[in-house]
Amino acid sequence: MTNAQAIRLAIQAAPFELDNTGDTPKPGTLHIPLAHRKALAREAVLVIGARGVGKSFWTAALSDDALRRQIGAAVPELVNTTIYVGYAARSDLRSYPDVETFKALLGQGCEPYTVWRAVVLRWLAQVAGRQVPVETWKATVEWVRDNPEPFAQIIEAANEKLASNGQFGLILFDALDRTSHDWGTMNLIVRDLLRVALWLRDLSRLRAKIFLRPDQMERTVTAFPDASKITSTGVQLTWDRHDLHAMLWQRLINAPDQHGICLRSVVTSVLPPSDLLTNHGSHWSLPSVLTSDSPYQRRLFEALAGDKMGKDARRGVPYVWSVGHLADGHGWTSPRSFLAAILGAADDSAQRYADYPLALHYESIKRGIQKASQIRVIQVAEDDPWVPGVMEPLSGINVPCDFETISNAWAGKFPGGASTIPSDQLPPQHTESWEGVRKDLERLGILVTRKDGRIDMPDLYRVGFGLGRRGGVAPRK
Repeated sequence: MTNAQAIRLAIQAAPFELDNTGDTPKPGTLHIPLAHRKALAREAVLVIGARGVGKSFWTAALSDDALRRQIGAAVPELVNTTIYVGYAARSDLRSYPDVETFKALLGQGCEPYTVWRAVVLRWLAQVAGRQVPVETWKATVEWVRDNPEPFAQIIEAANEKLASNGQFGLILFDALDRTSHDWGTMNLIVRDLLRVALWLRDLSRLRAKIFLRPDQMERTVTAFPDASKITSTGVQLTWDRHDLHAMLWQRLINAPDQHGICLRSVVTSVLPPSDLLTNHGSHWSLPSVLTSDSPYQRRLFEALAGDKMGKDARRGVPYVWSVGHLADGHGWTSPRSFLAAILGAADDSAQRYADYPLALHYESIKRGIQKASQIRVIQVAEDDPWVPGVMEPLSGINVPCDFETISNAWAGKFPGGASTIPSDQLPPQHTESWEGVRKDLERLGILVTRKDGRIDMPDLYRVGFGLGRRGGVAPRK
């Protein structure tokens, strides 16, 4: 076996979880960019991030005691913080109502604000050692509504208990797009959750952390007094290019058994002797020179993929190209897409270019982009099931193009107008016209309007949805 073949096998064996729906991450997968350290801090109540940037990952990591201690090396205040999950993608009916229970509670006249306070109560009653009705969510919500003074006493007792133990309490809320299949209802649910987060800020030892998608930040969501006290804490979950490469190598050096040894040897072959990997027993970590925008990080990726995206340098540099072609319409590249592309490139190189002297062939990196795009399209369909329906009639169109070309394709597919686009979850927000649908797709980062007014689409979505571009990565057949 050549060294390149061994590296490909090692990449394929590395911990590349491409989705996270509440599963506890592995210790070796944690890389915390600077922007994310700010987001994980207790005072950052509102955390905004697109699909695949780490909202569910951090929710799962923070709720695990061992991982929280590991995160505490970068965010020390979390070491003495008790974490509770108040809503997440994975169902946990004891801790929070699921979508159907939420719908039933609202249908019975319960306000979302009271429902969220009931969620907080179930947590803090445990902290304070008090008993409250928990046989059904209706019973808990009605108790909150009908017993304001005992409710306040339990909350204050929990706050005092945490203070006496030198602890803080942090309750996490994620996947809030799954609380309702109606935009108006979901906006009310999110607005009232932000009100609850504002209420908790009045307590010295209690905070909420709310993870939201950018398209959930509608004006109506912050239409309540003192909302600025919450929105001013907002932090964007973003990944710079050097963050993505550092995250990649953090996972590669923690590949199992001989695969990890192989990839760690690649790292040490590039680094100066003064910069060493650190063995923590349960996992390895990178030196700071590989977590910043340094020449060593670029040289390290060149050890895998070389310095050209073809036979000469005119077609780009793999270190830059592999990230840039995975950006959405906002210019953001998610770690999930980047990992999918690198894993796809390793698989393709093993199948097509077994004798190539480098682990990743440049043509395989292009096919890795195709694979990442397909995965992204599947994930978009999970979050926004209406999107594949409006993209299907655009297949085969070359971008950039006039919006009229797109709107005519939509009108031919949905003669009854935008309001007839099918969806078994949240529909488009703006179905009053095709311009409204365009606006929704731009907010999701799927479409981009150029300065000349033409509509473009980033490769991340264009390839998976089957649109063409002259000279671009071809859609996968």
